[in-house]
Amino acid sequence: MKRLFAAIKIHPSARYISLFNEITSSLRHERIKWVEPSSMHLTLKFFGETDETRIPEIIQALDEAIAKSKPFTLKIANTGIFGSRYDPKIIWFGIEQQAGLEILVKNIFTGLEKCGWQPDRQNFVPHLTIGRIKGLKDKPLFQQIISKYNTVTIQEENVTEIILYESILRPEGPLYLQVFTAKLL
Repeated sequence: MKRLFAAIKIHPSARYISLFNEITSSLRHERIKWVEPSSMHLTLKFFGETDETRIPEIIQALDEAIAKSKPFTLKIANTGIFGSRYDPKIIWFGIEQQAGLEILVKNIFTGLEKCGWQPDRQNFVPHLTIGRIKGLKDKPLFQQIISKYNTVTIQEENVTEIILYESILRPEGPLYLQVFTAKLL
């Protein structure tokens, strides 16, 4: 069994790193598990624990989705949280709506459904998880800090490939291994 997901690798710009460092520094007093910029990605589909015999059908579905898609540019902007104001769970950078991304995701889900993968229960909400909140000492200050970054432009990312990753969970953080890469032409 392998813990798998399909994603777009994000290559953090100087602006991304600068904003990330500002936020993490401002919230250093809180218990937040930060996602290293070097391992940043936009998850397209999380498969979870998957029998290795199913990897070829996943690769075929990704190849078919890619064949129907063209390269595009993601616009990364804004910061927000998942969870409630009073019990936030995730800090994220947003992804602006983009037709190329919507077409790619639809094609991936359609191809996977033909192979027996059930559609996700929730709608696809493109975002980059930058931190997982373990506990907050000062919620009003947290909200004040995050609100300063609600409407920031972060970077653009040219998307030319999607990657099937294996995620190996470790105490020091996950290790992501590339299983397969599909190029957008």
